[in-house]
Order: sequence, then C-alpha cells, then structure tokens
Amino acid sequence: MRDPYTVLGVKRDANADEIKRAFRKLAKASHPDYNKTDPKAQERFSEINSAYEILGDDAKRKAFDRGEIDAEGKPRASMHPGFDPAGFGGPQGGAGGFRFDFGGGGKGDPRDIFSDIFRQFETGGKEAPRGAHAGQHRRSPIPPGEDVELEAAITLEEVAGGGTRRVTLPDGRTVEVSVPKGVANGATMRLKGQGHPSPFGGPNGDVLVTLRYSRHTLFTLDGADLRIAVPVPIRDAVLGGSVRVPTLQGAVEVTVPAWTSGGKTLRLRGKGLPLKDQTGDLYVTLQIDLGPNDPEIEGFFRRKSG
Repeated sequence: MRDPYTVLGVKRDANADEIKRAFRKLAKASHPDYNKTDPKAQERFSEINSAYEILGDDAKRKAFDRGEIDAEGKPRASMHPGFDPAGFGGPQGGAGGFRFDFGGGGKGDPRDIFSDIFRQFETGGKEAPRGAHAGQHRRSPIPPGEDVELEAAITLEEVAGGGTRRVTLPDGRTVEVSVPKGVANGATMRLKGQGHPSPFGGPNGDVLVTLRYSRHTLFTLDGADLRIAVPVPIRDAVLGGSVRVPTLQGAVEVTVPAWTSGGKTLRLRGKGLPLKDQTGDLYVTLQIDLGPNDPEIEGFFRRKSG
C-alpha cells in the first residue's frame, strides 16, 4: 500500500482535524455506492480507509512515523537496539555461523527481547500486557452520518398533558416525536439512527427535534404562569356573581366579588403551565362588559346624574 500521507493528500505535520477532513472528503467521493460504474472505486475506498486506520489513530501514526510499522500497520522486522548475535553462544556451524541458545529462558533470553519488541509494535510503541493480541488494540471509529436538526411547534395543551407530534424530514419521511408532559420550551428530542446515512459505512446520524411553544389564542405565557383576560357583565361586576374561565385542564367557575372594578386580576393557584420543575398559576384579568343596552341600568344612572 502507498504511504498513507500520500493517499489522504496531507502533509506529514497535518493535525488530527486536517486528517479527518481529508478522509471524509475522499471517502465520500470514492464510496462505491456513489461510483457504481467505476470498478476501481472499491479499491480506492479501501485504500483510503486503511490510510485513515493509520493516521487517524495517534499511537499508530507515531509508530508509522518512527518506522515501526508499515503502511498496512504491520510491524517492520528490525533488530532490537544493541542486539549482538555473538552474545548468544558465539559462532557455531550452520547458516550464518551463529548459534542461539533458547533453552535458558532467563533474563537475557532473546525470546523475551523479541516478545517485547513485537508487543510494542502491536500497541504503537506502548507496552501491552503479556498475552495481548495485536487485534485487540483500539481501532479508529468510522464516522457516522450527519445529524438532522429540526424544530417542531407544540401547543400548551400538549405541554400540560403530553402527546405526540409528527415531523417531516428533509428526505420526505415523517417520524413521530413524543412530547413529554411538562417539557420545557426549547428542549431537544433525539431520534437515534433517523438521520443521514454514513457515506463511510458507519451508523446513521440522529434527528434532533427542538420543541418550541406555539402562540396560544387565549393565554399569554409568562414563565410557568399564564395570563388571560375575561369579560364580566356589568351586573355581576356591581352585584357580584361568577364567570367561566378557561384553563389548560378545562373551564372553571370563578367568583366575582361585588363592586369589582375593571382591570382587577384574580389569581388561580396551580392552573398555569405544569412544567417538570414547577407548576405556574393562572392570572385572570376581569374586563367590564357593558353588553347590550339595558334600560333599567341606563335609567338608574340617569336618575343619579339628574
């Protein structure tokens, strides 16, 4: 295989981000799924992945730069520094005129030396536990597909009671998003594996759906509190009575004290937005409603003014 720096088209002093960007660009361009008519696409794609296996792993990259492994990640055969074949039995007959005595198994046993060398090759220059296999060291992860970010508008009723919401993805697919009861405005829901596929053969990306409160036709949101204006007939404002007030959980009857002025605000505890960390209140502002012409009321005020 060619030099991995040449394969990815990066300089030898390139940083990790530059290497990753080069790999993504080349792998995407050479992916067999996008080059079905090119018989050499698979070969190029494999070479690019192999190069990234070396340069995308810091330990392997350093081992390659030191000449300890080749472009395929295999150890290069070399003598341990200071190794002297004559020190192990001296010249004897046979090929090369040297004899190695492997029977002692003591501290100077060359088997220990070679074993240490190859363990360092397998771990990129770092000592591994004895018995560790070359295939057990960490491999560079294959980049996943890109995430898809969306926003979905939800009603205050859905916040109060929970529910589901369907959203459409850029590719036309629709997915169902669960709206948890009491979810905060701006919370993000993650749909694992529903995002873009990976051009490198890795896992799909995710879909990230940010939930936004939609404007309500009746209530004004103030943190966890809700505010609403309710008309009160003038008779009830003067003599006292009751008025029906809508809430997220259904309408309730609210008592209107006698001689209630317009603009008076009543507080209904616990009738606001039920979030996970708190439940707000509902503030009801009473607005005097004169209603249709009432001769009796009009006559009363005329007599008082006369």
